[in-house]
Amino acid sequence: MNYSHEVEKMCKVAKGPHHGPAPIPEEGKWVKAYEIKDISGFSHGVGWCAPQQGACKLSLNIKNGIVEEALVETLGCSGMTHSAAMAAEVLPGKTLLECLNTDLVCDAINVAMREIFLQFVYGRTQSAFSEDGLLVGAALEDLGKGLRSQVGTMFSTNAKGVRYMEMSEGYVTRMALDKDDQVIGYEFVNMGKFMEAIRHGMSADEALKKFKGTYGRFDEAVRYIDPRED
Repeated sequence: MNYSHEVEKMCKVAKGPHHGPAPIPEEGKWVKAYEIKDISGFSHGVGWCAPQQGACKLSLNIKNGIVEEALVETLGCSGMTHSAAMAAEVLPGKTLLECLNTDLVCDAINVAMREIFLQFVYGRTQSAFSEDGLLVGAALEDLGKGLRSQVGTMFSTNAKGVRYMEMSEGYVTRMALDKDDQVIGYEFVNMGKFMEAIRHGMSADEALKKFKGTYGRFDEAVRYIDPRED
């Protein structure tokens, strides 16, 4: 250790009691975190790239400083999805500190990693007060039945109004309009359940009929439009 001349000339002043770090809540316990291995929890981080063209939601389940589960969800950028594939492969097995210092290629994923790191080290995780934390696999519950990300996609213009394209229920096939051309409902296909049924042997026509639904006053519409064509 090298000291400046000014510091070398100083006399030593004794330090008072050393209490260590303030305890943070982790999986139902209060923990004084001295090292990365002292960190456990489950939480989410959201990040964005420099031009703010895309965003990433990162979910990590950490036990004793090690990433045991990772869910990477991306939106708005095709390149980000490929970076997400790499990130999902390399993050499990690393320590939280290693993850923070791993180049995850995409700015949005790197920012999400930074944001989630702060939640973990400051004791702000979702599982802070959950005894023993959450099971590995808990991130899949965010996806719901069919294991698809919850996505909402709407487009609108001042000239032509709104178009519903994707709702939490699924892919929107038709919008219902009343006599004043105002939206009163929509028809959707639950793509997660639809594809799951096909994988299990159901015909596409049967699956489409079974997992198509409507919302609002769909049956009362004066006319219906395809949000992608009309």
